[in-house]
Amino acid sequence: MPTSADPPPYPGPVLDLLAAAGDRAVFEHGARRVGGARLLSLVHRIAAGLRAAGVGPGSGVAMMVGVTPEAFAAILAAHVVGARVAGVRPGLAGDHLRDILRRDVDVVVTDAAAPPAAPRVLTVDALLAAPDGAGPPPLAARPGDVARLIYTSGSTGRPKACAQTYAALSAAWTARPDAWPPVIRDLATRLDRHLVFGSLSSQVMMEYGVLALAAGGTMVVPDSPALPDALVRHRASSSVITVARLRRLVAGQRRAPVDLSGLRALMVSGSPIDAGALREARDVLGPVVFHGYGQTETGMISMAGPSDVSGSVGHPPDAVDVVVRGPDGAPVPAGVDGELFVRTPAQAIGYWADPAETAEVFTDGWVRTRDLGHLDADGRLYLTGRTRDVIIVNANLYYAGPIERVLAGHPDVAEAYVVAAPDEATGEAAHAFVVPADGRAPDLDALRGLVAAQVGQECAPATITIIDAVPLAASGKPDKGALAAGAARSPGRAGP
Repeated sequence: MPTSADPPPYPGPVLDLLAAAGDRAVFEHGARRVGGARLLSLVHRIAAGLRAAGVGPGSGVAMMVGVTPEAFAAILAAHVVGARVAGVRPGLAGDHLRDILRRDVDVVVTDAAAPPAAPRVLTVDALLAAPDGAGPPPLAARPGDVARLIYTSGSTGRPKACAQTYAALSAAWTARPDAWPPVIRDLATRLDRHLVFGSLSSQVMMEYGVLALAAGGTMVVPDSPALPDALVRHRASSSVITVARLRRLVAGQRRAPVDLSGLRALMVSGSPIDAGALREARDVLGPVVFHGYGQTETGMISMAGPSDVSGSVGHPPDAVDVVVRGPDGAPVPAGVDGELFVRTPAQAIGYWADPAETAEVFTDGWVRTRDLGHLDADGRLYLTGRTRDVIIVNANLYYAGPIERVLAGHPDVAEAYVVAAPDEATGEAAHAFVVPADGRAPDLDALRGLVAAQVGQECAPATITIIDAVPLAASGKPDKGALAAGAARSPGRAGP
């Protein structure tokens, strides 16, 4: 039974925010400005439609929706009826999509055309046309039920479905200002007009949208997400941004600056950003860059605000536990790199229908992140690489992260990515891909020498390839698989 200390059940806090907003516009979609009360009415109507269709606790619902007030309402409505919601990203590869739809999905809810492999399909329009219930529907979920399946990016193979319970969603702080850590309280003051794009099936887009709602802001859907145009055209104060897009925005502002005086927050998501690039972004754009660190399995682990030390991802909140462990599993001292193990209030309970992978990652209440990093003496968290992002040279294991940081720290390099590829002489070798800094031509021999001097001769890239931009996976993260495939086809040992 809940106690007075328990957080209210999800999605109750979000519905309360909509009710409190009343006629205040919480969603701007083209010429439409939708108030909180209107959006809450959409939630109630769609929930009634789902119930009439037999969707309730234990039902598996795949959400294939874009970014509209109705999409936002549909996701909340599925939680109102207690369903297990799986968000499906746009652009997901056919095999991955078919795999998701085979994983205990009873119905697909969509605001577009359903894929051929879909089971039963309910459109958002049809749900809205269903008879409305008498008054607000009750919350049907049980705390231990799985509330949503959040899919990993699949960057290391088949996407895994992280199973998050209703109890974990209720414990999350996003919709509860009283539980916000200090850096989030600062961020919340900057979300007056927050750009949302892509799909609200994305965990990141949905949660920052809810945060903007809780902060009294408006979610704004751009007609095109291209930056900086969308920021200017929609007078946006904030947006989520990947590292690659941030670098392009900074380079563009150096070449041909536009007025971004209304911009107050860019939340970097998806991959780490090196300290030099972060300092440049803050120099060019001002104190607006927030660098978050989290995983699909855990939600947010830590976030650095504009005034935090460059290179760190800030102080983990009090509600989050972080332990750095060495190869023997024992905690290591401050300043020493190791693998990060974390516990968060809203973490997943495991991977859906995958007990073997669950046992490897979810251990004794901790989540094994497979990220490398350290805590400094003041408790700031630093990321240094991935445990599986390795190159095995002459039977010795080396991590790609330190090589990438050396390359990206050179003034002629904007981005650097390192992958392993087979090598006849050494078993594997490092292969680097670099995006030049604006208008510069990196000296490739000098870059190889820099890596050899700072990391070791065996880590010096066998090849360095100049690219205009890193290929991206459907998740928006750098697609190292595509880079590795290119490196494997070109196993040369010298120069570009």
